[in-house]
Amino acid sequence: MYILKKTILPFLLLISFYIAAQPRVISGPMLGQIELRDAKIWVEVSPEVKSVSLQYYRKGEVTKSKTILYKGELGNDFNPVTFTVGGLDFNTTYQYKILVNGKPANTGGEFTTKDLWQYRKDVPDFSFLTGSCAYFNEPKFDRPGKPYGQDSSIFVTMAKEKSAFMLWLGDAWYTREVDYFSKWGLWYRASHDRAQPVLQNFLKAMPQFAIWDDHDYGPNDIGSNYILKDESRKAFSSYFCNPSYGENGQGIYSMITWGDADIFLTDDRWWRSADQMKDSVNGKPNPEKRMLGKQQMDWLKNSLLYSSAPFKIITLGSQAINPASPFDKWWDFPAEYDEMMNFLKENKINGVLFLTGDRHHSEIIKVDRQGTYSLYDITVSALTSNGYEFKDKEINNPYRVIGFDLKQNYGKFSFSGKRNDRKLTVEFLGLKGEKLGEWSIHEKDLKTQK
Repeated sequence: MYILKKTILPFLLLISFYIAAQPRVISGPMLGQIELRDAKIWVEVSPEVKSVSLQYYRKGEVTKSKTILYKGELGNDFNPVTFTVGGLDFNTTYQYKILVNGKPANTGGEFTTKDLWQYRKDVPDFSFLTGSCAYFNEPKFDRPGKPYGQDSSIFVTMAKEKSAFMLWLGDAWYTREVDYFSKWGLWYRASHDRAQPVLQNFLKAMPQFAIWDDHDYGPNDIGSNYILKDESRKAFSSYFCNPSYGENGQGIYSMITWGDADIFLTDDRWWRSADQMKDSVNGKPNPEKRMLGKQQMDWLKNSLLYSSAPFKIITLGSQAINPASPFDKWWDFPAEYDEMMNFLKENKINGVLFLTGDRHHSEIIKVDRQGTYSLYDITVSALTSNGYEFKDKEINNPYRVIGFDLKQNYGKFSFSGKRNDRKLTVEFLGLKGEKLGEWSIHEKDLKTQK
């Protein structure tokens, strides 16, 4: 037996090394932005790959396929690739394959372009999935003690959902101490976590969009002072396919329009003042303490004014309006927070809801406003990371409409009804898709009365 082990072990190690050194797809494909006439498809390949292509065709029409060759740089330690396919037909299903060194990889999928419903049909019913805080254990770099990452089979459940897209609310991966001040480490963490086998079917099941929070940006709770934030932005924008990433090379904010909902993807880290900065100076809100920053605030205000959507969803990595939270929230940046609250009220911006992550528990917070409709902050967390128990003032938070702690979950937002009579239903769903809670609101409840 001893001789057999001595013979077989080196052989197995040799085979493992040989397999690892072969040109291959490391993770993906992942669907990115899908529009009426174009689509983004993402994949990461190994350093040995010399060429990677995308073959696509109308479903069932493989003989009429077209191929796009990636013309960017390959052969690096990390090789995320995004294909943009143009000239598609709307409301049409396409199939695709990834070719590595000219040969089909054992992976592929399909997608359906958006329908041209405006001025032609009723507004479509649709749903999207959302959640935050996905921690995948890597013991040699994790902190000692109980593993922080929990059951990742939640992504198997989510992959079976028939939803329009997934919206990650921050902490899509968790940097570790070994990553914080290493440019290579930031790319490694994104690549390592994206390659988890349990994620692969989910990534290609529906388009994936994201904002970031502290852990997929850099160290815990850090903001504008992060010395590697430019590199972090490069890595993040290379591992997701959002419509855009800020302006002028700054930030990652963007916007999604789906059906009759406008979703504003904000960046709560790039311009963020230190949480320890004083909220007020001489009894007045400190104008120097900001979360979104002037450039992003100007964009957000103009986007809200332009939007005619009955549901205007502002996403944040941190909670927005929870007065009882002892942790970072937009409320703790009072000059900027008050500026936005006054703007919403003075301009009678209807349909606003906040969608947030970070807290490792899920809840809906309601804050009433004098002379206009109430604001809601819908928090969805955590996907796989350890849960946080309601404590102290949060145990019986008078602002909480619904909530639960210590349960892995994801959110499903469903929009339904005829034009001018639309309803949003929010479901909180557990590991196996079991319903943990439900809440709904009508578009008329998000309007300032005339």
